[in-house]
Amino acid sequence: MTKRNNILSVLCLFIVFVNVKAQENDSIPDIEIEQELPVMVANVDVKKDTVNNFKRIKLDGISAVVGDYLILDSDIEKTMIDLRSQGASMEDITHCSLLGKLMEDRLYAHQAVQDSILVSDDEVNATSDRQMQQLTQQVGSMEKVLQFYNKESVEDFREELYNINKLRMLSEKMQQKIVSEIEVTPEEVRQFFNKIPADEKPVFGAELEISQIVKIPEIPEEEKQKTINKLKEIKADCEDNEASFSVKAILYSQDPGSKSKGGFYSMTRETPFVKEFKDVAFGLRQGEISEPFETVFGYHIIYIEKIRGQELDLRHILMQPEIPQSSIEKARVELDTIRRQIMEGKYTFAEAALNFSDEKETKFDGGLLRNPINFDSRFELTKMDPSLYNQVRNLKDNEISQPTLEQDQNGGLPKYKILMVSNRYDEHEADFAKDYIKIQELALRDKQFSTIRKWLNDHIADTYVSVSSENIDCEFANKWVKE
Repeated sequence: MTKRNNILSVLCLFIVFVNVKAQENDSIPDIEIEQELPVMVANVDVKKDTVNNFKRIKLDGISAVVGDYLILDSDIEKTMIDLRSQGASMEDITHCSLLGKLMEDRLYAHQAVQDSILVSDDEVNATSDRQMQQLTQQVGSMEKVLQFYNKESVEDFREELYNINKLRMLSEKMQQKIVSEIEVTPEEVRQFFNKIPADEKPVFGAELEISQIVKIPEIPEEEKQKTINKLKEIKADCEDNEASFSVKAILYSQDPGSKSKGGFYSMTRETPFVKEFKDVAFGLRQGEISEPFETVFGYHIIYIEKIRGQELDLRHILMQPEIPQSSIEKARVELDTIRRQIMEGKYTFAEAALNFSDEKETKFDGGLLRNPINFDSRFELTKMDPSLYNQVRNLKDNEISQPTLEQDQNGGLPKYKILMVSNRYDEHEADFAKDYIKIQELALRDKQFSTIRKWLNDHIADTYVSVSSENIDCEFANKWVKE
């Protein structure tokens, strides 16, 4: 993939948008956005006054307006370029279908604003910062990034990223709200499956069931206390000397998900954080900093920046005690011994997991891993996490891997583990009893899709929408052109 494509793929659907006030007319007049540009003259001597010569050229046109949002011709072109850069098949993608998708995004964002769905500046800016860091790493310097995107300054580029990301986040939050309470009953799942024609039954790919045993290296008490003392020192500096908690998080936090944004998270009771973290966060008052506390990731302190009903804006600092190499080696040796005892028949893998594994989530289920997408015990080969696939791809049935040291990508403490493929399932046509969880997923998606379609139809009718004369003959999936 070329450097240009690498950069484009970082900013998925890099869409420029402009806020406009909804007009009262029924269709968009043919409008051209124009700008005076200097005539480019090369290798010719010109008099000083001719440098100021200008000519009027068309830069962009308006394709549609949805609520308070405007869609430019260039938005469609940039989206087309981005999809190509990601290797997407363009066979069924047309100018009209892309315009329809961009109009949907604007409608979600417009209604999110009407429903007072909030996206904080910190969330948006943190996302923009990460994207800018990724782009800089891709090309080597921010100067090259600005040159590539034809931006005069970092501020200009940041502002455009802010607008793009805010629209995307508003759109996503609106869609989440629409489908958040949708569920399917077992009877609905059965009816959905029975309605599928026999020759259209889904086929599920080859799958594996995987079990693991985990040993977590022991951390000496003196190392734990050093970490706690450091967090107490940071807390005191913020409270007594008004030091910036955000700056402290950037300097000291070991949480890869929030370090670059000053430890910032926005969360509710439903946000998938560990229980200990949520219990502490929701027990604090606005402006308060917690005492150091422990989770599976290490030790934390939390600062509550703002409370908005059931939603918190917080910053936190994660620090992990130093683990001596001797503890790491001890965990490896213990796991190697457990592996040998299983192979000698002293224990089954499930018995060893129950008796010796340090992972509470799997040990009581014989070490059986659960798919994080649907909590099923099966992992479809083509959809497995690449790191997990690489660990088990060469294992034969009931063969046990060598102890492997794994660094948690989410910031957790390192751990040793052994894995075993306990079951394999060949590619097969869907069976209601054996594949119930997957069929339930399909039924839920179908119900969500129907709900989204109805929501779109209802809100298109109630929202100002106008399509340019150049696009009015498009065959949209939704009724964007009103009679």
